[in-house]
Amino acid sequence: MLALDDVDRSLIHALHVDARAPFTKIAAVLGTSTQTVVRRYGRLRAEAGLRVIALPDPHSARRQQWIVRLTATAGTAQDVARALARREDTSWVRLTSGGTEIVAIITTTPGGADSHALLLRDIPRTSAITAVSAHYLLHTYLGGPTAWRGRVNALTEAQQHQLRPPAPDGPDGPDGHPMPLADPDHRLLAALLHDGRTSYTELAAITGWTASTVTRRLDQLRRSGALFFDVDIDANLFGITTSALLWMSVAPAHLDHVATTLAGHQELAVVASTTGPTNLLANVLCPDPEALHRYLTTRLALDAITRIETAPVLRTLKAAAPVRGPG
Repeated sequence: MLALDDVDRSLIHALHVDARAPFTKIAAVLGTSTQTVVRRYGRLRAEAGLRVIALPDPHSARRQQWIVRLTATAGTAQDVARALARREDTSWVRLTSGGTEIVAIITTTPGGADSHALLLRDIPRTSAITAVSAHYLLHTYLGGPTAWRGRVNALTEAQQHQLRPPAPDGPDGPDGHPMPLADPDHRLLAALLHDGRTSYTELAAITGWTASTVTRRLDQLRRSGALFFDVDIDANLFGITTSALLWMSVAPAHLDHVATTLAGHQELAVVASTTGPTNLLANVLCPDPEALHRYLTTRLALDAITRIETAPVLRTLKAAAPVRGPG
């Protein structure tokens, strides 16, 4: 596996701060040459699976997200997971527990044709799947636009300030949500989902707009919070060998306090409230099993959490970005 050095870590952190910052600007902040930054970026893409992507705010895109747990018969789980990973409406497809459970996020568009076909028809008809539970994602406390802290600790605050794009103006759409996306915006987002650093010239050709229109519209979407940029890269490169999903039950009166507290934990990459008997989900990343044990028995020992199910993540077949080639 590729070993990251300080330049690699700083470049990854810089892309989290501003995914579309010019390489010349990143190089100046890192104190190295543009050629070095371009070369390192290319190597990280080729050897470490680095992906810079743009993702829409679910409210702006009028989408709902479901976290689905599937149990498959022995020997079929990987095939089912690969099939799910190839779909455009899935993300974060993982094999967990003993390798017979699949966890995935499914995105649906309410009111659309067959908007819930995967949940209501396709999955139940799959003979290899023996159990299904679907949890509606209600609120994200950590994750999405907020990166896991283990990937964003290489730059000083001064360096981050130099790179940081203008702060979002805040929601300007109805009901306090970011502006809704228009039909042409979806062509723009589709291109940026595959490569968030696609040039303005290329984006203009894809959308049929001028480069200046693309620049202006992308800036509007970013400033309103209608889209954000993320960086896909294997957590193992940062010394993580043990990952698990934590399915927790918390009394509703204490849910917001507990979730906000957990969102401040260094070990967690995701904290989200959901529907279902377990109403709080977290993704914990640790350097080894012993560190996971310490986290569960010390920092996570909160009285308001009445139940915890720990499901080790054995393999991630798909993160936020579309899979490349066969799943």
